[in-house]
Amino acid sequence: LADKFPEIKKAYAEANKLLGDVIKVTPSSKVVGDLAQFMVQNKLTPEMVLDRAEELSLPSSVIEFMQGYLGEPYGGYPEPLRSKILKGMARVSGRPGASMPPLDFTSLKLQLQEKYGAKIQVQDWDVLSAALYPTVLDEYLDFRSEFGPVDCLETRLFLTGPKIAEECEVNLEKGKSISIKPLAVGDLNKMGQREVFFEMNGQLRSVLIKDNQALKEMHFHPKALKGVKGSIGAPMPGSVVDIKVKEGDEVKKGDPLVVLSAMKMEMVVKAPIDGVVKKVSAEKGMSLEGDDLLMDIE
Repeated sequence: LADKFPEIKKAYAEANKLLGDVIKVTPSSKVVGDLAQFMVQNKLTPEMVLDRAEELSLPSSVIEFMQGYLGEPYGGYPEPLRSKILKGMARVSGRPGASMPPLDFTSLKLQLQEKYGAKIQVQDWDVLSAALYPTVLDEYLDFRSEFGPVDCLETRLFLTGPKIAEECEVNLEKGKSISIKPLAVGDLNKMGQREVFFEMNGQLRSVLIKDNQALKEMHFHPKALKGVKGSIGAPMPGSVVDIKVKEGDEVKKGDPLVVLSAMKMEMVVKAPIDGVVKKVSAEKGMSLEGDDLLMDIE
């Protein structure tokens, strides 16, 4: 959606009105932003969101906001939107933290150390992050485990990468640095990888790097059939976090089918009709584009 930023800005204002002009702090502003991106991706007007709220697979952050997990907004919740979204879902009254059970920080730290201790020294701030944003922290620590301390790189190098023959100095710690100079990039192989040749401290090295952009271009997945309610597609580009049903299962309208993660937000794709799951076309961990087929219900 990077090329649709002007549309997202306009949709942000519309989503804000839909949500009752909520006071913006980090969690609530993200709720508005998630809804705005969802509206742009699925070409929805505010009127369409209100009319179809009962059947839309809205971002989890929007649903949790309506449930009261962020606390009660000043001025109350927007109706009838809230009632249409929640239907029979649980609701929290008052301050959410007041009814939460105590958290065992020692146990949580041990869990993180068991999972990441071999590669990363788990700090107290990691434990706090895990308590507040478990999915985000897992993604961050998985990334750090795979790629190392990329915070040593300058911002431009991290975001765009170095140019061929550009010599880069990377400071690992005080008094310790390495020199990296990219030399050439090989052709794409059958695994979607390219061999990158470079010098490190004057010595020739090479490494195989996955070309994510090329993999997207190579991506082929059946699309959901437009106008067929039982042909269920991904509402946004993202990855499959969980699949709640299997082939042959009976489902009712509104039952959760698939959990997707897209652009730092999760959404639960719900059954648009009653029926039986005929075929599941998605797999856990799979990366999908918008409208890629998730499953068929008949």
